[in-house]
Amino acid sequence: MLNAHVSVPLRLRARLGTSDEAPCPEPVTVTVARVVRPEHRAAFERWADDVLRVARAFPGNLGASMLHPGPGSSEYHLVYRFQDDDSLAAWERSSERRSALAHVEDMVDDERYNRVAGLESFFTRSPQPGPRWRMTLVTIAAVFVITSLLQNLVMPHLASWPLEVRLLLSATAVVLLLGHVVMPRLTRLLGRWLHPGR
Repeated sequence: MLNAHVSVPLRLRARLGTSDEAPCPEPVTVTVARVVRPEHRAAFERWADDVLRVARAFPGNLGASMLHPGPGSSEYHLVYRFQDDDSLAAWERSSERRSALAHVEDMVDDERYNRVAGLESFFTRSPQPGPRWRMTLVTIAAVFVITSLLQNLVMPHLASWPLEVRLLLSATAVVLLLGHVVMPRLTRLLGRWLHPGR
C-alpha cells in the first residue's frame, strides 16, 4: 500500500497549488483469495456471482469480479475496486456483506485478504478493465502536463541548484501529484471512458 508521506517545501507547495488540506480520496483495490473445498465449488461460484452483483451496485464501486483457479488448484480470487476508503468501509460494514459471509464459511478451507491503494492501485489490473491504451494515454497526458508546468514555472527559479537535486525534486513532485492529486480525479472523471464495459 502506498501511503508514505513525503514533505514538500512550503514554497514549492505554493507554486504547485498544493496545500495541507484533506487529501484527495484514492482508489483502493481488495483481493480476497479463498481455497474452496472441491465438493463445494459449484455452490461457491453461485455464491460469488451473487456477492459480486451486490458489490457492483454499491456506491463507489468501480468493479468486482472473480478469478477462477488454474489447473490443479481450488483457490478463487474475488476482486473489488472502490473509489476510496470510505466506499470500501461502507461495503465491508454492510449487512449485505455480513449476510453473505455467513453462508460461505463451510465452503472454504483458507482465506487471505489483500488491499492496495493510492498510486499502486493504478498499476493493478482492474477487475473489469477497459482497453489498456486508454489508461496509458491518460497517464502520459497527466505526466506531460505536470512536467511541463514544473519546467516552465518552477525549474527556471532553481537553475542554480545541482542537476541531480533538480531531477530528484522533479521526479518527487511528478509522483506525488500523479498519485495523490491528478490520477484519482482523472480516473473518476473519465471512469466510463476508461472502463466502458462496466
